[in-house]
Amino acid sequence: MPTLIPKPIRVTAVGNKPKLIDEYVGRMNSRTSNISVAHMRSPGGWEEPGQTPEFREITLVLAGTLRVEHKGGVMDVHAGQTVVCEPGEWVRYSTPDEEGAEYVAICTPAFSPGTVHRDN
Repeated sequence: MPTLIPKPIRVTAVGNKPKLIDEYVGRMNSRTSNISVAHMRSPGGWEEPGQTPEFREITLVLAGTLRVEHKGGVMDVHAGQTVVCEPGEWVRYSTPDEEGAEYVAICTPAFSPGTVHRDN
């Protein structure tokens, strides 16, 4: 039987500026551990610490530009594009442009503060 998720749960974000994270599927909202789906809206100039997560993260940019720093360099992901980051790969996300970015992040297994392994 299909399961209706009536609304997302607002999750506290990490970073230098306020960022909105609405989790639709994941550990907090649907008690799902194998996948998480979250809608993100980050302001221009937002950045977070680097991380080496244990999960695969697929990010679909809906509007603006998401910058992804990685061991091999820097990549800008624009509206309509998707980036896939594999488990164990160091990445750092930011939104350098003034308009910020809106995107959907899908993590397998589901995002967890205990498995994201942020830089100190």
